[in-house]
Amino acid sequence: MKPWSHTRVAPDRTHHLLDGKPLYDARFTEVLSFHEPGLAAVRDATGAFHIDLQGTALSSRRFIRTFGFYEGLAAVVDAEGAFHLRMDGQELTLGRHAWCGNFQDGRCPVRAKDGRYFHIHGQGGPVYDERYAYAGDFRDGYAVVQESSGLHLHIDKQGRPLNARRFLDLDVFHKGLARARDAGGWHHVDATGDALYARRFAFVEPFYNGQARVETLDGALQVIDEQGVTIVELRARLPEPT
Repeated sequence: MKPWSHTRVAPDRTHHLLDGKPLYDARFTEVLSFHEPGLAAVRDATGAFHIDLQGTALSSRRFIRTFGFYEGLAAVVDAEGAFHLRMDGQELTLGRHAWCGNFQDGRCPVRAKDGRYFHIHGQGGPVYDERYAYAGDFRDGYAVVQESSGLHLHIDKQGRPLNARRFLDLDVFHKGLARARDAGGWHHVDATGDALYARRFAFVEPFYNGQARVETLDGALQVIDEQGVTIVELRARLPEPT
């Protein structure tokens, strides 16, 4: 296991610990966790920047905000906006966004200064022409986006819809299944967008080893299987308010 993966953020969030002991002498206003290849985002009176395992700044450059490196790129914010920084300290592109996410699966969601979302690839350019009201991270090759209508769908890494289904709300896939909400409530769907069962809930969690914790429309908490059958009742329906 790599040394940085053993580090922890100290309870007061001013430094990092290794085996319960300070990793370096410096103290910061705030630190975030270390990420591959052993760099962490920190902030002090001079601004925000990245440090190595010795607590040494990656460069003399300072930003308004810095975040962790994902797939070799870190989201940072300066006075002009948000963009990505390479590990050599160079900017991925000269352009600025209103907001940047983190790279996952070679893709990253960003919000343009006109308020619209889309995904960029590892060279910083847009993956597709479409623009959305919202766009989330990719996971297992698919991401959730929200159209201007307010409805949600899954897209693949080229920006193509996975299927023709649209939902009021939607989550990324977890082991081939996704949480989805239609007019009836929350449920689980497969890659075709088909519901696994007819029931609808006030809330559902992702499946965990074939079972999921859910809240029924009348406030009961249950554990269901992939056919929507109740396995365990955790709480009866909520009493009527007095």
